Amino acid sequence: MTNSSSTNGFFRVAVVGAGPAGLSAACRAAALERKLGTKAPSHILLEAFGEHAKTIQCYQKGKHVMDEPGYLGLRSDLRFKAGSRETILENWLDDYRRLGVNIRTGAPVSAIQGKSGDFTLTLASGDTIRAEKVVLAIGTEGNPRRIDVPGDNHPNIQYQLDDPDAYQGESILVIGAGDAAIENALALAKANKVQILNRGLEFSRAKAGNLSAILAALTDPQGNLKCFYGSAVKRIDANSEAGAPPLSVTLDTPTGETTVSCHRIIARLGSVASRRFIESTGITFPSKDEKAVPEISKNYESNVPGIFIVGSLAGYPLIKQAMNQGYDVAEHIFGNASIKPVDQQLIDWQFSGLPFFHDADEVLATFKKRVPMLRDLNDLAFRELILESEISVAYREGPDHAEELAKSQALIAAQTRDGVQARATRIIVEGKSIYEPGEYGSSFFIIVQGSVILETPGNAALKVTLKQGDFFGETSLLSGRPRSERALAGAACVLVETPRRTMLKLMRSNEKVRSSIDQIFIARELQRDFAPSAPITALKDLAARMSIVTKKAGDVVFSEGDKNADSLYVVRSGGLTMYRSEGQVELAVAQIAAGGMAGEMALMGDPVRRESARATLASELLEIKKSDFKALVAIPGSSIDVLRAAASQHATNNARIQVQPGAPSMMNFLMGEGLGEATDVLIINESLCVGCDNCEKACAETHEGISRLDRKAGATYAHIHVPVSCRHCDQPHCMKDCPPNAIQRSATGEVYINETCIGCGACVENCPYDAIRMAYDAPEKPGLLSWLLFGAGPGMGEEAGYAPDQAAEKKGKKAVKCDACINVASGPACVKACPTGAAIRIGPAQYPDLLEERKA
Repeated sequence: MTNSSSTNGFFRVAVVGAGPAGLSAACRAAALERKLGTKAPSHILLEAFGEHAKTIQCYQKGKHVMDEPGYLGLRSDLRFKAGSRETILENWLDDYRRLGVNIRTGAPVSAIQGKSGDFTLTLASGDTIRAEKVVLAIGTEGNPRRIDVPGDNHPNIQYQLDDPDAYQGESILVIGAGDAAIENALALAKANKVQILNRGLEFSRAKAGNLSAILAALTDPQGNLKCFYGSAVKRIDANSEAGAPPLSVTLDTPTGETTVSCHRIIARLGSVASRRFIESTGITFPSKDEKAVPEISKNYESNVPGIFIVGSLAGYPLIKQAMNQGYDVAEHIFGNASIKPVDQQLIDWQFSGLPFFHDADEVLATFKKRVPMLRDLNDLAFRELILESEISVAYREGPDHAEELAKSQALIAAQTRDGVQARATRIIVEGKSIYEPGEYGSSFFIIVQGSVILETPGNAALKVTLKQGDFFGETSLLSGRPRSERALAGAACVLVETPRRTMLKLMRSNEKVRSSIDQIFIARELQRDFAPSAPITALKDLAARMSIVTKKAGDVVFSEGDKNADSLYVVRSGGLTMYRSEGQVELAVAQIAAGGMAGEMALMGDPVRRESARATLASELLEIKKSDFKALVAIPGSSIDVLRAAASQHATNNARIQVQPGAPSMMNFLMGEGLGEATDVLIINESLCVGCDNCEKACAETHEGISRLDRKAGATYAHIHVPVSCRHCDQPHCMKDCPPNAIQRSATGEVYINETCIGCGACVENCPYDAIRMAYDAPEKPGLLSWLLFGAGPGMGEEAGYAPDQAAEKKGKKAVKCDACINVASGPACVKACPTGAAIRIGPAQYPDLLEERKA
């Protein structure tokens, strides 16, 4: 039955909203009625729009709809697999008609009253529907977020794209970094010049397929698509210039303000729930944050008994997830109390090695209860976080550990044979290291049971025991700098280890998570630098008064000559360059990397700034004011030894640079070449270099015939040459938005590309130093003796203009870059092969040495 027009009907369940979740719920209800032999429908599906699946109906024509997440199975009476918008809508129409879904379109619900067993739904027409249970599947897509800047009422601003083919030859600005924005930008770029605006530095919220597509388009030199990263709209003006596009948009970018002219703006900033209507039913939200979603039970029931919430209103807008939820909620309402989510098996595997109860629902509830900062996540969001994380459990070394490790390895082997994308519990050893100081890593750890001990080498006072609900690893997550402490697994500890991309996505969407991490970062930074003997609890109130200051590349933090200085700055991420003036010229005198501090003399009795500080790249700084510093040093266990040491080291380095002729100018050159963010860079002393190119040849011979450096290219100042080669940046640009996560950082800091590279070229586009290129595998060459004795082959090094063989062409071009010879025991081949010692690799700590007269 379709388009029921009955009034005052009484149904077992009324489903509100005919999107993927609501349709799936109604189809399951119809299928169960057939199975039970019900003569009249006991369900009704109410849709405000004139057709089913309004959001998908409004997708751009021809849009390819994805069926992610790939690891999740589909549970629905509706057909669904990746395909065109038109095919999916047609299939769903056929399916719900075949099943006899009792749908009423053009029937917006204006009110829901009553209680479980007897709800009354009032329609805008005045008709009423009564039902025992109600399923809200209304989504949020009808309430788009607006740009909310001056000028955002211009008629050429729109929040939806129906048909990209309707626009030809225009200049269009797409605002947003989610799937809708990406898909709109890609479709429009076929016939228009498109710029996409991303507030972040990555497309962290995009599906894998969209991420690959947008990066491929952005790296296509012949393409019509460009991106502003880390940027936002400041204002929108009507363009009065004759013949110019009608809009002039002022953007706030990492390098300052810039103006873009365009014909139209398409803003895809997501949507918000219709809270007034939802709250009128009695449903509550955990906070006033517009991103908040209602609390629901494991069976999707809200705080109002009998009203269930599924789909994007429940926090997850992915079509497959919504369809699964609709199916499950109908099963539950029709009496299947044992129905489990489709991802249950995946979570069971993740929890398989835990030493306590293994019921996934109980474990999830226990985990969430034990971690205060995650309590505001609803069950679905928390479940998703766990699925994307790794669970570790510590056993005492011995039979128990060996048995659990064997089980875990067998489970992983079985999954691999079956081609399943899943994880088993990671089994670790009590008292053993989770990570070591100096290691590079960016995952984030949460303790849900037991304890973890953090030890800072060289400082016996900094030995901290973290307990249930605490977290660690936040410094490396936020700054990219190496781990500063050793983490040891305590007795029976259970950890959730979440990857960087997932954690950053969560921090952007949940203010409580973000603020919790910020506050503990500040408290631990204060402890590490100023109060090693003070408990972290004694520093939390003080940390709450302090703030993180954000600076763009080139922004001034403070200026030479400023009087009444009363703050020092600890660099959380990014870096600062310190300058002094000589006449009209600014000369660099120091580089402050993540973890360092600047402006400390202001807290040591010198209120006049002797140097200027400028952000070398986008940076986050912890500002410590004099009043807060006085309160800090009054806390028992505090010390200013670190501050004195920093001041002494800065003074020493500055003096070393100042006394060397030309050294400040050389420092300016090095900072201009990006060495302010380098951790391991190749430098060539041209007064010693003989141009033999042994460095390039050795690099190629060490890397299957492809050199990872270009000695001749790059900039030179005096006799110091910086060739084109990877700098192994403190926060690698190339790692942003790598779809398969193929770019990794080793525990010792080397940034390398593994075999999962798909050749999208995103890293080439993101690297500001041209240190990455796309290349086919080089053909095998005759051996060294064949070349030496018989002249066979091209000889040592990369063969110029080599032709790839058939296998290499089939494999396609892949990204190649310097990996600092990570797997070569003798160290970097370029340095080892240099016959004169001209080639050296250095990091920031060696810059003052480089600038000294005897080495410069």
